Amino acid sequence: MWKGRLLSIHTTGASREPIRELDRATLIAGVGIEGDRYAKGIDTGTYSKIPDVREVTLIEVETLEALARDHDITLTPQEHRRNLTVRGVPLNHLVGVRFRVGEVVLEGGRLNTPCRYLDMITRKSVCDLMVHRSGLNCRIVEGGTIRPGDTVQPA
Repeated sequence: MWKGRLLSIHTTGASREPIRELDRATLIAGVGIEGDRYAKGIDTGTYSKIPDVREVTLIEVETLEALARDHDITLTPQEHRRNLTVRGVPLNHLVGVRFRVGEVVLEGGRLNTPCRYLDMITRKSVCDLMVHRSGLNCRIVEGGTIRPGDTVQPA
């Protein structure tokens, strides 16, 4: 059995706005992260019109470490545009699976697909390098407050 850790939380109010790092966040079941662009229910995100479970997005810090180690590319948690950065969490295996982040229960939706938008805004060529490592879109099953340092584990 695996057990991981939440390292950081990031949100943004609208597409192309800077990412904010939070010391805690309120996740609302069926909605998203309070204050995040996708939780607002208006067309403020690049993918807002595409039907999908995207209440919260996660990425593995191991992906960022591999970019640095294998390709000499630094992509920080403020740059990757996902909400939660985790360590020790097998995101590719959590599609359709429920798991906990602190007191919150999430259900894996679909794996994220890297896009050229990330290359454009970071001015780094990471899109092709992140195929199958670009994170996981999730549905919030049980809401609550999360903080960096929270345990991530099977529900």
